Amino acid sequence: MIAALVFDFDGVLADSEPLHLRAYQETLEPLGHSLPREEYYARYLGYNDYDMFKALADARRWPVSHEEIEALIAAKGRIYESLLSTADHLYPGVAATIASLAARYPLGIASGALRHEIEAILRGRALDRHFRFIVASGDTPASKPAPDPYRRAATLHGLDPSQCLAIEDSRWGIESAKTAGLWCVGITNTYPVAELLGADAIITSLTELTPDLIRSLK
Repeated sequence: MIAALVFDFDGVLADSEPLHLRAYQETLEPLGHSLPREEYYARYLGYNDYDMFKALADARRWPVSHEEIEALIAAKGRIYESLLSTADHLYPGVAATIASLAARYPLGIASGALRHEIEAILRGRALDRHFRFIVASGDTPASKPAPDPYRRAATLHGLDPSQCLAIEDSRWGIESAKTAGLWCVGITNTYPVAELLGADAIITSLTELTPDLIRSLK
């Protein structure tokens, strides 16, 4: 029986992937590197900042040191935070759905995003009080698609992974959750159904994540 929920953040609760892409682009362009939207969504979505810059540098055969990557992360973070102030970035219906689910289940977050970025968006809509923990970038030895973030989430819930349900928007996140032993619901905010077939169920909006749907997973 599923006893707790673990949400990915970008692409599940917050429509922030376009902001991440824009921040990466504005960081890279002064250095002579481009990052087309199609390439980002096909190859790098779901990576944390360090792994994204490292993978991109490898793909471009661009020699870059650990210190240089850390500087890129800092620059990208400043741009991203400036973009956050432009609007409310939660998907429609998220605030009400989270409040309703939190009355029935303990909730957590497992994300490749930076902790302060997640917390800033949650605080802006007073949703931080509904989540018992956040597993963020740097909190585990490896990031998604490795199972580490969801294994850590199950441990923080104090449950066996099979008692936890992950909600994910990408095949990398689904792989992470399933390898860790969690149930997983895919949501089509970022990718179509055909890209999410590894999930145990697929929804088109978080408002479809009802207790009845959760109980139906067997």
